[in-house]
Amino acid sequence: MAFVDDLMAPVLDHADERHLLGVRRLRNGEQILVADGAGAWRHCVIDGGGVVAVSDIIIEPPSTPSVTIAFAPIKGDRSEWAVAKLTELGVDRIIALGTLRAAVRWDETAAAKALARWERVAREAAAQARRPRLPEISRCQTLDELCGDPTVAMAIPGGAQLLPEHTVVCIGPEGGWSDEERALDLPAVGLGDQVLRTETAAVSAGVILTALRGGTVAPVEHERGAQR
Repeated sequence: MAFVDDLMAPVLDHADERHLLGVRRLRNGEQILVADGAGAWRHCVIDGGGVVAVSDIIIEPPSTPSVTIAFAPIKGDRSEWAVAKLTELGVDRIIALGTLRAAVRWDETAAAKALARWERVAREAAAQARRPRLPEISRCQTLDELCGDPTVAMAIPGGAQLLPEHTVVCIGPEGGWSDEERALDLPAVGLGDQVLRTETAAVSAGVILTALRGGTVAPVEHERGAQR
């Protein structure tokens, strides 16, 4: 799949043209999918170094409920790995979460560059997964900014069962949540018996939330009732 600005008159950008024609060596007549990143897509064929539409535009409605993973950025390329996997899973929004014990602290310039990289990674992952709707990559936010939303939960080892109503899960830094952050009025949810690295926890939360949304798994009713 490739992303284009205008599905009515699709034109490949230079990066996609180089990848599809130079790396994958697609030839005239070979078919690809093009999408607008907002859920609409159509079939095209390679023609003379460009693409020509050969089908109507199909619009896929957004999945409901919307699923969000907020995680503290990590050193190296592990944040980008998490963004790619969350995109493949179908997570709708990815937030760079500012935390008190973060190992990575961005100023305004660094944040803009990092989030631009996240957007490029998400675009490449969506193309690979044939996902026509790109996830929203949100600016840095803190737990304080997310408090007050009943859909938001924070992941803590030993936390309660993750329920379908918790559609926004916050993943802390590898140094753990601070006492101030733990004291915020947010439900604590667990992602397993082990202590997970930040990127593993982010992807685990994405797997659970998208599986709950898709009906692949269901909450354990007797445990759910016991928590209320």
